[in-house]
Amino acid sequence: MERFTISLDSQLAAEFDRLIAERGYDNRSEAVRDILRSHLDRWREACDADGPCVANLSYVYNHHERDLAERLTRIQHAHHGLTVSTMHAHLDSDNCIETVILKGPARAVRHLADAIGSERGVRQATLNVVMAEADDFQAHSHPHPHPHAHD
Repeated sequence: MERFTISLDSQLAAEFDRLIAERGYDNRSEAVRDILRSHLDRWREACDADGPCVANLSYVYNHHERDLAERLTRIQHAHHGLTVSTMHAHLDSDNCIETVILKGPARAVRHLADAIGSERGVRQATLNVVMAEADDFQAHSHPHPHPHAHD
């Protein structure tokens, strides 16, 4: 691990310490590492828009909106190669939330998120992108037992 020193004015240091306490970090180093990772992810995505990423797209929509559920399903099926998993929950008598885990080129993931988020009736669509290394998408060699393999 490398060490480096930074200097902060007292107001910035106090505000940073409030953030650390509010988010429950054990120390400044952990907080700085998370901030750097987040900033570097955005920088890597800007430098390599087609680079590999994993992402979480969450959105709320009114399921009474005409044909919206079918339109959302069509969009997801048209991009099935990016979708890892989808979770759907009913919030109340009108609204649902869906969370979609995505994996693929960042530009394609953003395109899919934009397509879903711009549908009439979709609200509060939020995409969280984490840039990945190309090796993160390679198949790994150890087996995963099927949960019902001995049935």
